[in-house]
Amino acid sequence: MGYILELRKVLGSRPLIMAGAGAILINDRDEILLQKRKDNRYWDYPAGSMELGESFEECARREVYEETGLMCGELQYLTALSGKDTFYEYPNGDQVYLAGMLYICREYTGDMRIQEEEVITQEFFPIDALPDGIVPHKEDIFEKLRAYLRG
Repeated sequence: MGYILELRKVLGSRPLIMAGAGAILINDRDEILLQKRKDNRYWDYPAGSMELGESFEECARREVYEETGLMCGELQYLTALSGKDTFYEYPNGDQVYLAGMLYICREYTGDMRIQEEEVITQEFFPIDALPDGIVPHKEDIFEKLRAYLRG
């Protein structure tokens, strides 16, 4: 059982500050990998909560591997996430304020697979043709990514 689930046993659904990390994988056509999540049916990049003793980079690498089967090579910092705009309430009522790091990854290896417990499907999309149903309040992240891809 993970760290956050252990905290939930004690604190219930009350708001938590949840440290975590993720990575946006970019293929050789400058398309980004998004996943349609099972819990909320939104499209999002691979990310998740940090386990005790992990660095942000270790967390991002682990989450990408667990959710996609792909192993990240070099990670490049994109942005930090924190503050009131990171509040999220999960469909089960658990509330969090996210505090984390988001990376870009262009070098990855492995065979892509879906983590069936959390993900419905995953697909690469052009940054200017993202699917409907992106996680709310993440447009600023995708704007930063667009700027990065345009050089």
